[in-house]
Amino acid sequence: MAAPKKGRSASAQSKPGRSLALILIAIAALTGGMFASGHTTPRLGIDLAGGTSITLRAVAEPGQESAINKTNMNTAVEIMERRVNGLGVSESEVQTQGDKNIIVNIPKGTNSKEARDQVGTTAKLYFRPVLQREASAGAATPTPSGSPSASGSDKAKDSATSGSASPSATATTQGRAASEALKADATPSASNSPEGSGSPSPSSTSGSSSSGLEKAYAALDCTDPKQRAVAGKGAKKGEPTVACGQDDKVWSKFLLGPVDVDGTEIDKAQATFDTQGAAGWQVDMTFNSAGAKKFAATTAKLAQQTSPQNEFAIVLDDEVVSHPFVQGAIGGGKAQISGSFTQQDAQSLSNMLSYGALPLAFQEDSVTTVTAALGGEQLKAGLIAGAIGLALVVIYLLVYYRGLSLVALLSLLVSAALTYTIMSLLGPTIGFALNLPAVCGAIVAIGITADSFIVYFERVRDEIREGRTLRPAVERAWPRARRTILVSDFVSFLAAAVLFIVTVGKVQGFAFTLGLTTLLDVVVVFLFTKPLLTLLARTKFFGGGHKWSGLDPKRLGAKPPLRRNRRPSAPVEMKEA
Repeated sequence: MAAPKKGRSASAQSKPGRSLALILIAIAALTGGMFASGHTTPRLGIDLAGGTSITLRAVAEPGQESAINKTNMNTAVEIMERRVNGLGVSESEVQTQGDKNIIVNIPKGTNSKEARDQVGTTAKLYFRPVLQREASAGAATPTPSGSPSASGSDKAKDSATSGSASPSATATTQGRAASEALKADATPSASNSPEGSGSPSPSSTSGSSSSGLEKAYAALDCTDPKQRAVAGKGAKKGEPTVACGQDDKVWSKFLLGPVDVDGTEIDKAQATFDTQGAAGWQVDMTFNSAGAKKFAATTAKLAQQTSPQNEFAIVLDDEVVSHPFVQGAIGGGKAQISGSFTQQDAQSLSNMLSYGALPLAFQEDSVTTVTAALGGEQLKAGLIAGAIGLALVVIYLLVYYRGLSLVALLSLLVSAALTYTIMSLLGPTIGFALNLPAVCGAIVAIGITADSFIVYFERVRDEIREGRTLRPAVERAWPRARRTILVSDFVSFLAAAVLFIVTVGKVQGFAFTLGLTTLLDVVVVFLFTKPLLTLLARTKFFGGGHKWSGLDPKRLGAKPPLRRNRRPSAPVEMKEA
């Protein structure tokens, strides 16, 4: 029975090279992926890279002051956070401050400017029918281009009107149609009243409302930023209004009817690429049950009209962000907006549709540019502290473990290489950004990693003190050291996971880094430290117990004679053949 055990032990000890090759291949693959992706450094958070801090103040509509409450503020925070993260901006922070303020921190980087623009666009989202539309600077009325798909609508684009109709004739026709539409919309209707309160329409309040709105529309110049800022402000959901919108950097003015569909009735909007046809990038919308009924009714009505009254305007913060036209009634609660979209245009519109409907209106109080100077100084101080701590660990290892410290130092280098490459790749993949707390988590991980080495080394030295040579000592010490290391790392990982779940903001960076480095510690100890020590035990310097190896039996207090294994010597019995 003794021979098979020895064979299995020898076989287990003879393959440490496989584990070392595996972890070295992993490091090479991660490094290659890092350089191939072009992200050779970890993405930095706002405290290290700088960025923009925006302060938004909740503004209640007249008579609705009670709407500013904790529930609505928390809902607004969630929507803003999804809106910013939907653009791929990492390490963004959205949190309440006091009862009425929300602070949004956007780090410098890709899409951060667009994220700031969308965060500042905090009013509610509506779908309104287009009654009249005219390009700015006296240009001809734009008409939709392209043909709409059978399942949805197409994005309207500004272009010259048909040569068969002069601009003046087109404007006259649109003006007459808009007047008729305003008269039709002037009939009081519960569906057009804001929030279902039965508020009267403009014509029931004053017979001159329609003509006044037409005059306001005629006088509106959307090329003037001051006029754009006040166009349509304060309009109720059940009232017609005027608004401005931009297509291909050309401003247009719109005369819009009452709200037909509320933005809160959109369940989901997503930018997709049409691989089956020639539509290219498009935006898929899904409405809830109430929104599906309203959308089907309004598209059926718009499909019977001519341009531009067959269009519905998507109005966000009193500005028209898109005005697709309708070819037929769209039922089923699903629709597509397609046209000459770029990927960025489609994603921007889908984010507005998905996250544009807020329970409150907000006013931008301040915008502050955050520099990386303060964070850089703190990072420098943190790195100095980490270097001092690492130097003390190295000195301790050299003095106490001597040659054995080589294994610990190489393991620390492997762990650092894995941590750096993985952090660099996590930036573009999941939006991970390295902030000051995350750096602190990485520094704390040095102690956790060194602790694992020390546990294993001491187990090996204990075996040598019992009289065993290095090679069997390495194998016998491993099972007990492995259990201790796994329990210790499990406790650290559990603490990091709980901290990540129950906290928000930058503290999550600390928890994430601590959890990541704890997992890497297990990988390094199993695939590098133990196999490397197994190989070194076969050398004369370590296996022979050199006085500078850190495994000298005399220095460790072992009592000779040394035992090479634990098998007791069996009594020899002479028998006659």
